[in-house]
Amino acid sequence: MRYYFAPMEGITDSIYRRIHHKYFPGLDRYYMPFLSPTMHRTLTHKESRELPMAGSEDFVAIPQILTKIPEDFLWAAQVCQQRGYEEVNLNIGCPSGTVVAKGKGAGMLRNVSELDAFLDKIFAESPIAISVKTRLGIESPDEFPAILDVLNQYPIRELTIHPRVRKQFYKGDVEMQMFRYAADHSRNQLCYNGNLNSLEDIAAFTAQFPQIDAVMIGRGLIGDPGMLVPGGTDRKALESFTAELLETYIEVFGGARNAMFRMKENWGFLLHRFEDSEKLGKQLRKTTDVEEYRAITAQIFQSLPLAGRLQADW
Repeated sequence: MRYYFAPMEGITDSIYRRIHHKYFPGLDRYYMPFLSPTMHRTLTHKESRELPMAGSEDFVAIPQILTKIPEDFLWAAQVCQQRGYEEVNLNIGCPSGTVVAKGKGAGMLRNVSELDAFLDKIFAESPIAISVKTRLGIESPDEFPAILDVLNQYPIRELTIHPRVRKQFYKGDVEMQMFRYAADHSRNQLCYNGNLNSLEDIAAFTAQFPQIDAVMIGRGLIGDPGMLVPGGTDRKALESFTAELLETYIEVFGGARNAMFRMKENWGFLLHRFEDSEKLGKQLRKTTDVEEYRAITAQIFQSLPLAGRLQADW
């Protein structure tokens, strides 16, 4: 089985990926939060920082592109090639309201003929390989067979499927019957993404789909960063990981307040790894003081037992 870390905007940035790999190695790939090119065709300072030269780290990271304009995709793919990457990932699954309203992300699933025209252009001209991450549709899983018919026309390096529709966002059940349809009918290699929050979840998936040899994990790994490490998440490693993240963000952001708020996004997931975290979690969410943040997180590590597994309620 190959294990991929799904991208999450505002959390799994280049700093997070580097420090996560330091404390919790073993992932086959990290996927970067999406790059959304504009008509200006230039990278901002932040975008340039978030797209380091390929091979500059001792792990594999794949850039992800979010756009509905073929020329913008091709420009971004060329930039990635110039930085040494051999693959880019097309995001046609992002359910964000602002993204979908612009016809990007999962919004591209609304019109399969327009999606077909987009794919025809980028696969004909892209200088590097293209993988794709998708959902089942906008409103109903019944939309997916037509979407898969289009995707089957192209040499996608790997097709990652999150078996929910856009209107679900990340709530409700995943549609495993439709993923089985994909496993039976896709002409491209598949990767599964969705509701994998423990090794037990991965084992259950593998028992159902032994022919699928890649999974992408997002919220489960953010909440349990050492899920895939032999022996599981270690308390000391987790404490060192979060401490180094905070200090690095303080240095990069030029101040502690913004760094703290970035870390609080992480803790929204990490708290599910601890038992009886409601009281301290509430204090953590409310604080706007960095020293109080440090004191609360120290108390979490000192007083709360690690749960046997991630207590996910998303």
